[in-house]
Amino acid sequence: MKAEVINPFLESAKLVIEQVIQISPSAGSLGIKDVVHIDNHIWIQVGMTGQLSGNVVFGLQEDVALRIVSLMMGGFVITEMDEMGTSAISELGNMISGNASTILSNQGFTVDITPPKVIKSQSVVDSATSKALFIPLTISGVGEVDIQVMIS
Repeated sequence: MKAEVINPFLESAKLVIEQVIQISPSAGSLGIKDVVHIDNHIWIQVGMTGQLSGNVVFGLQEDVALRIVSLMMGGFVITEMDEMGTSAISELGNMISGNASTILSNQGFTVDITPPKVIKSQSVVDSATSKALFIPLTISGVGEVDIQVMIS
């Protein structure tokens, strides 16, 4: 895994989040970690194919997802991750990944993304772990979103 692969996702996430909820996130430190599913978390998984293949996963606590969706809905408070909330958070992952794939294309990589898949940690039964490059994004007053890249 090349560390520079995460930069288009970081750049895109910062831009899209700021446009969608009007709060500019700040990035933490780049690291490598085991991907494990944690209780009360939501994972937005987007697959990549082409010259770069693998998965990009956006991980966030469910209450952070609810706050983001509420802001996406113009401040209408969402109290549970229903079909509308799941659709909204999925679309956020799609917008970030789509932008990132455009950036990668502009850098000379041929890539395609799969539709996002929203996974709630309670429904995860796969106990296999893998390593991912990750960088946390802190959204002031909202919480943290982890960008996890598992691309080769």
